[in-house]
Amino acid sequence: MAGSTTIAAVRAREVLDSRGNPTVEVDIRLDGGATGRAIVPSGASTGRHEAIELRDGDPARHEGKGVLRAVAGVNTIIAPAVCGSTDAADQPALDEFLRELDGTSNKSSLGANAILGVSLAAAHAAAAAAEQPLYRYLGGPDATTLPMPMVNIISGGRHAAAGLDMQDFLAIPIGAETYSDALRMVVDVYRAVGRILTQMGPYAYGVADEGGYGPPMPCHEDALAILYDATRMAGYRSARNGDIAIGMDVAASEFVDGDGSYALRAEGRSFTSRELADLLAHWCDTYPIISIEDGLAEDDWDGWEYLTQRLGASAQLIGDDLFTTNPQRLAQGADAGIANAVLVKPNQIGTLTETLETVRLAQERGYLPVISARSGETEDTTIADLAVATGAGQIKVGSITRSERLAKYNRLLRIEEELGEGGRFAGREVFARFL
Repeated sequence: MAGSTTIAAVRAREVLDSRGNPTVEVDIRLDGGATGRAIVPSGASTGRHEAIELRDGDPARHEGKGVLRAVAGVNTIIAPAVCGSTDAADQPALDEFLRELDGTSNKSSLGANAILGVSLAAAHAAAAAAEQPLYRYLGGPDATTLPMPMVNIISGGRHAAAGLDMQDFLAIPIGAETYSDALRMVVDVYRAVGRILTQMGPYAYGVADEGGYGPPMPCHEDALAILYDATRMAGYRSARNGDIAIGMDVAASEFVDGDGSYALRAEGRSFTSRELADLLAHWCDTYPIISIEDGLAEDDWDGWEYLTQRLGASAQLIGDDLFTTNPQRLAQGADAGIANAVLVKPNQIGTLTETLETVRLAQERGYLPVISARSGETEDTTIADLAVATGAGQIKVGSITRSERLAKYNRLLRIEEELGEGGRFAGREVFARFL
């Protein structure tokens, strides 16, 4: 150890995320001199069951999105409570103390953004004190698996203003042999999609929140067709057992109506749960779709049961709004046989310990964990290390443009280099049960 891991100083500040919205950054210094820093991201399409991020609500400043209250909570409540007495190397004890200090079930008192900033900064500081990279500090000697990247190519929903109701259309390079090859392959596909969109008319597609293209399209199947054609244009086989498969983030909670129907403007009609599940199944029969996220709304348990019966053996069905990185909701879903994968976003639950608990529970119950960024991201690269530390096997960061996305992808390139021959790429075997 480089010195004592007792927390000596904690300092938070307001910084900006990739949408120009305020967020919380936390610095921690330990008695031994080691330091750690973390910046907390923020989502646009957020589930009702997520931990609560604390915003100021002052319309005269950052349109009410300021985080000075959360920052003050770190500096005036959390810092005095942990400095001089709390060991950053005991992450479970620190996180439990932070939850008790907040005193609510959803972290709404201090804010999940404040609590997570302290939780992650402490982990970075403890790793620095141990003179280890974060992935090795958290995962030990078995942390050797580079994740499969699920890369946003075309965006809709809350991430773009393109008219598509569904949120993400992703390229998954299942034929890659290494992580660096996987990244190169999706870059090729991304550029090919750009060429197709340019051929379709004026350069008007723009870039969405997560760096994907946000073209105006009349229907969702056009996005699937373009992604399929671009893969072939780039010289790859677009097939479930080929080089590039397709993933979708339906984000159905964003367009479910009060009566439980799903209003798809791009399709010009509303769907029942079963009809939407059947539509997704039809697309899976037509295109090489291997992963569907939030195919139905967060509280549509009956619909999810039908969707899982319909597609659970042939496609990864990820619960995001459904599970919100919450071990209790994941356990509920596993007991009911709902979905077969879980999206893991640390800021949905609010502490590193609870995030790791969700990953462990998923792996124990046979669910595939997918480590994920948020649409409002930062240059913080914690989730890249987290994917390797947990051996999750998949990571969903966004597209291959915008530096807040590339920071994570590039961090994984460095980890791949550090691991050398001792590392392995998750590859096609992640989806073996569906192929």
